[in-house]
Amino acid sequence: MSYVGDVTVGGSPQVRELDALTITKVAVDEKMSNNAYLLRCRETGAQALIDAADSPETLLPLIGDDGLAAVVTTHQHWDHHRALPAVVEATGAAVVAGEPDADAITEQTGVPVTVRVRDGDTVAVGAATLQVIRVTGHTPGSIVLGYDDTASGGTWHLFTGDSLFPGGVGNTFGDAAAFRTLVDDVESKIFGRFGDDTWFYPGHGDDSRLGDERPHLPEWRERGW
Repeated sequence: MSYVGDVTVGGSPQVRELDALTITKVAVDEKMSNNAYLLRCRETGAQALIDAADSPETLLPLIGDDGLAAVVTTHQHWDHHRALPAVVEATGAAVVAGEPDADAITEQTGVPVTVRVRDGDTVAVGAATLQVIRVTGHTPGSIVLGYDDTASGGTWHLFTGDSLFPGGVGNTFGDAAAFRTLVDDVESKIFGRFGDDTWFYPGHGDDSRLGDERPHLPEWRERGW
């Protein structure tokens, strides 16, 4: 089955094979329908999980017996780290989060953030490297993780948490200043840097390409959130 990024809670994961990285996408929790992404280095077998959102009974069998190097939490909101304690207890994985959100994640989960990252930092997944892009607004320390597959003839792949979705940026809950910051960061750090073929994987729902969303940026600004 070719990868399209359409997953449902209780359904099968979708798997995408890049030259050096395997991406497995699964949906958890019927109410929130969060996405979790297991990344596996094809050279070393090292694995990292983006957002231990819920349902360790789903995530741990997906991780399997090969271990987990790290769990990256894209932001502090409760629905993105409910399975963090169980996954870390079972695997001993390092816990990675944006520095401004780290304390809140620990307060909510009881799990120490062992690696606090900032804009421009990197996260290793075996021989593969994820770039950290801080996108402020949905939360103070939200991060996007970028993987560069262009050397293999592919494109960039961005894991955007709740900062960018097909159809708009994330919710800023009526905070006009936070919305301006978020849409500015998304426009400059994401659309201003990456090409139209860039594929992005959000924290909920379907994936998209930047080229499909780029024409709508002015509408998003006008609409606000």
